Amino acid sequence: MSKHTANTVDSASVAKFNLRMTVYCALFTALIIVGGYISIPLPIGPVPIVLADFFVIIAGLFLGWKYGLICVAMYLGLGALGLPVFAGGRAGLAVLVGPTGGFLFGYLLLVFAVGLISGKGKKATDATNLIALIVGNILLYLVGVPWLKVVAHLSWGAALAAGLTPFIIGIVIKIAAAVALGRVLVPRFKHKLASAAAATAADYDDEDN
Repeated sequence: MSKHTANTVDSASVAKFNLRMTVYCALFTALIIVGGYISIPLPIGPVPIVLADFFVIIAGLFLGWKYGLICVAMYLGLGALGLPVFAGGRAGLAVLVGPTGGFLFGYLLLVFAVGLISGKGKKATDATNLIALIVGNILLYLVGVPWLKVVAHLSWGAALAAGLTPFIIGIVIKIAAAVALGRVLVPRFKHKLASAAAATAADYDDEDN
């Protein structure tokens, strides 16, 4: 195979892989949006119970930090442009700078931490995934709760009561579910990606021969 042909094969393989990842990013962005629509308002504050953060976690586990960040950035961008993708069908810049904006921006830290830590090593373990999820959620609430306090003019006690305490049980459940999915599905998903990339390269080799 000539150098030019090898470069052509590499470029075609990369393009096909990028197309595949674009489709996956669109899928996980849609899941985050659906998770936002599954919203339960709480009487004690402006922060509802949602499943969007769960799908942000899943995006990080499955796609890694790079493509996970793309998913969350797409989600935030769509909402900023006025599409009703945020919790309860809300949209616009007012939501991003409002009391819950810290949690929305915190999704970026959440998916980055989950994707980065869980992607360390050749094979992620339950312990690695658990650490990734705990660190990611800590970062999420380290941004979300202080933001809520400042924007809503709350005391620390009120901010914690509205932005953290009601969600602790849910956080534990989501982490447990994500670890279980990570054990069963993530290795298969990543193996499928690797197999698809190898098959693409092999197809181009056959065509060249």
